[in-house]
Formats: sequence, C-alpha cells, structure tokens
Amino acid sequence: MTALLSLVEVTRRFGGVAALDTVSFDVAAGEILGIIGPNGAGKTTLLNCVSGVHRPNHGSIRFEGTVISRMPAYRIARLGIGRTFQVVKPFPSLTVRENTAVGALYGSAGARPRVGDAFARADEVLDTVGLGGRGAALVSSLTIPERKRLEVARALAMRPRLLLLDEVMAGLNAVEVAEALEVVRRIHGAGVTIVLIEHVMQVIVGVCDRTVVLHQGRLLAEGRPRDVLRDPRVVEAYLGTRYAREVTDGG
Repeated sequence: MTALLSLVEVTRRFGGVAALDTVSFDVAAGEILGIIGPNGAGKTTLLNCVSGVHRPNHGSIRFEGTVISRMPAYRIARLGIGRTFQVVKPFPSLTVRENTAVGALYGSAGARPRVGDAFARADEVLDTVGLGGRGAALVSSLTIPERKRLEVARALAMRPRLLLLDEVMAGLNAVEVAEALEVVRRIHGAGVTIVLIEHVMQVIVGVCDRTVVLHQGRLLAEGRPRDVLRDPRVVEAYLGTRYAREVTDGG
C-alpha cells in the first residue's frame, strides 16, 4: 500500500532529553496503526510532531509527499490530519452540536464551509460516534465516555484523511471499550486512515493492522500486533527482564 505518512529519523528534544530519537516508519493509506509503549516512551510527543504542536529538532515528516515538519498546526489540519488529545477540553459554554461544528468550520481544507453545512456535518459525525441524540446537550451534562466521543467527533468533523487518536479508550470499562471499538471501525470503514495510541491491548489486537512500539524515545519493534506483543523486548519494556525470559523460554 502507498505510504500516506512517512517519518524519517524524527528527533524531538526537550532540553537535554530526547523524547523522540531518530524514529522512522511509514503509515500506509487505509490502515489502522497502533502505537504502544510504556509511559514516557514518546508516544504523545510523536503525535504532537505530526500534528504541528511540536517541531522536530531533526528529521522529516511527510504527508502525501508534502513535508509538514515545519508547518504550523492549522496548516497541517487543513491538509487532512485530525487528532484528539488525552485530556479532553471541549468548549464548556457550547452544546455538543456546536462543539462538533467548530471542527467543520475551522479545520476543513479549502474554502471555509457555511455555518449550515458545518452543522450538517456535525450531525453526521455525531451519529457516527453514537452521540446523535445528544446534540442539544451542554457539555457539562456529558459522561467521561461521551466527552471522549465528542473529542473524536470534533476531529472527524474536519473531514480528515488521517485521524490521530490519543488514548481515547483510557478509563473506559469493558462495555465502553467495545462500543468505542465499533466507532473506530465505522470511521475506518468510511475511508479514514487511523493512527492510535493505546494502552488497552484488546484495542491493539482487535482493530490494528500493524503496531509500532516506542521505548525511551526510540523505535523498539514493529509488525503485526500479536507478533509484537510476544516479542521479548516488548515484554521486557513493559514488565521487566524476568517476564521477557519467561516468554523466550515458553513459560
């Protein structure tokens, strides 16, 4: 498959600390790529570099062949990259529908849509994420799982070709995770390429075509999810040397 997104030796430092250290991989058009790794591995920093929140100190990032490493975030968004954040921050004084329409109004590529078209797009994506009946509600009335869905809806309203999801399943119970998985599948079925950061391995195995593992800012492993999760290096990064040896020995 054609590479939609390409990272080549991407490095991002904060003072003397390399949060990302020469990370290189491609994201194929049409795939769901999972990014995993222990806390502090550099996962969110990577999404921040792709989406323009941070600029790499070294290396390059290309989207559909265009170098985006030095572009501001709003230009990257308008090229067709949407994202969510770990900490959801909706506009508290707006309704669910109005929050979602913001994504359509200010994130979409090309000419800015009319307000009516933005609200029509909001209604469409709210149905996709399972909030179709909550459009008139104030954000303050939403549960945590519903706020996470709203975060996805706002990004999806931008009509992205690439959607970056940063731990949208965190804190959800088993039923809520299963429902969120269905939302991810629906979005992907509509033709959106997805890169997701997740600690819930049920999600990684359940929807991802391929998985990238980061550890201490470096690329540790990549491949099919089940193969990667059996890799002793990955087990050691998460659980320590003892468990990695047990995997290697078949224990």
